[in-house]
Amino acid sequence: MTEGKVIVLVSADAEWAAVRSLYPNATYLLSPFGEWFCHEVTVDVDSIPIVFFQGGWGKISAAAAAQHVIDRWQPALIINLGTCGGFKGHIEKGMFIVATDTVVYDIVEQMQDPTEAINFYHTQLDLTWMQQPVTDPEFRGLLLSADRDLIIDDIADLRSKYDAVAADWESGAIAWVATRNNVTCVIVRGVTDLVGPDGGDAYNGHADVFVENSKDVMHRLNGFLPNLLSQWLKLQK
Repeated sequence: MTEGKVIVLVSADAEWAAVRSLYPNATYLLSPFGEWFCHEVTVDVDSIPIVFFQGGWGKISAAAAAQHVIDRWQPALIINLGTCGGFKGHIEKGMFIVATDTVVYDIVEQMQDPTEAINFYHTQLDLTWMQQPVTDPEFRGLLLSADRDLIIDDIADLRSKYDAVAADWESGAIAWVATRNNVTCVIVRGVTDLVGPDGGDAYNGHADVFVENSKDVMHRLNGFLPNLLSQWLKLQK
């Protein structure tokens, strides 16, 4: 398999720093969005050259980076590994979410009902080929995205509208761009912190909680890669 047929797209700086710590001897190259490198991952008896790509944080960088890697490498698979904030009481820290759907919820429409715009960016991901769990522990369901951290007063409404348990900044953009380009996309994110009626674990000057837990989440996600790739390779044969 040639380089670039599988892309691991990583967004936030803390997430990329954690990946970087796992591959200190890699040759790092620059793109308009950050760094990238290639590393061969052993899957069963195969060795697959994976491009790890720093896409940057937020929907703008995420969408642009996703289109960039598609145009440059024409990948067969894009894997977004990252973090998310969980809804306290509905999911636990350390749980991993494999997104079945993504919804960009921070669209504000003053002229009419925003439902049409939100539905336009609602993306369903085909996971029928993933017959076995990818992570441990694992939750499969809808993942929300917005260019902001979770606002405490919004959580009840988000639960009611979408039955969601977590949110991030980038997955909605990545899923939408990949799907528009007919590229298989998998989004797997780990819960680093919880937000509930009494506040957020990482809010009000406690960003170190997010940074420290990001390292643990990304290291564990890296360990799950061979399992995910093994299931995907069976689809190709």
